Amino acid sequence: MLTTRLCRDLAIEHPILSAPLGGGMAGSELAAAVSEAGGFGLLGMGGVPAPIIREQIRDTRRLTSKPFGAGLLLPLLEGGEVDACIEERVSVLLFFWGDVAPHVEKVKRAGIRVFAQVGSVDEAKAAAAAGVDAIVAQGFEAGGHVRGTTSLMTLIPAVRQAVAPLPLIAAGGIATGRGMLAALGLGAEAVSMGTRFVASEESRAALEYKQRIVRARAEDTVHTMLFDIGWPDAAHRVIRNKAIDEWEAAGCPPSGQRPGEGTIVGRMPFDGQMNDVPRYFVGSPLNGFEGDVDYTVLYAGESCGLVNDIKPAAAIVRDVVAEAEAALRELGR
Repeated sequence: MLTTRLCRDLAIEHPILSAPLGGGMAGSELAAAVSEAGGFGLLGMGGVPAPIIREQIRDTRRLTSKPFGAGLLLPLLEGGEVDACIEERVSVLLFFWGDVAPHVEKVKRAGIRVFAQVGSVDEAKAAAAAGVDAIVAQGFEAGGHVRGTTSLMTLIPAVRQAVAPLPLIAAGGIATGRGMLAALGLGAEAVSMGTRFVASEESRAALEYKQRIVRARAEDTVHTMLFDIGWPDAAHRVIRNKAIDEWEAAGCPPSGQRPGEGTIVGRMPFDGQMNDVPRYFVGSPLNGFEGDVDYTVLYAGESCGLVNDIKPAAAIVRDVVAEAEAALRELGR
């Protein structure tokens, strides 16, 4: 069985984390399913208010007795989110997109591990100096919001050299067992997979969004800053759709002058009520979305070209591990 020091530290069987897909896309069902399968599930609580975070943590705990964590986006914190995670006793709290230092001592004092997701060697060094327990290094090929500009193949060895012996987790472009094995060979102790788990039965992504991932190739993804309503000036990788095509055809005008600016492209349930989804909104379509996904943000990494089906999260974990072990045996021969 493939195992690492981080697996032992987290009391998990397999070096696989489900990425904390923001806006609640990675909810209790997905986090629990990944943890139950021997990986480590992370709730995607970026942009989610504290009361819902508490509810999601409690729901996850009802679904599994295994360890799991939560991910928060630092620019979207409004107050109470960190305290909710601490008081509900998650095993890991992962921070992304900013300075983690103000939160480290408080979280660790509660006995909770702190992970920081970074996009560069300098960011990794700063997080290590702040006292985090592990680094998630995100390559440029990743989906969703992308912090750095370096491919994972280059980033992992460089971060490993900079922060060793701190545990390192690889994120971006990984959807298969061979990809996981490659990341471990580069110096990671686990992998974080996002796009592959968006296309799981348990993710809260709208079905059409999942189907777009299955149909997409790496070449269909675009690194852009277009979808900025709710979180400006933050680069992201998405699947090309009509929103992008029409913006490019108009000459890529700035925010405020884009095609269809201010129009409502759909409605979506959140916090117990239906909410309007404006064009260029930062939130991707979730279960219950009503409207045209061609004008919403469809986060996906280049690994979408390796995702060929929608299946249970446990099957994803099992298949990735089996492929990695088979590839390792093949290398041995």
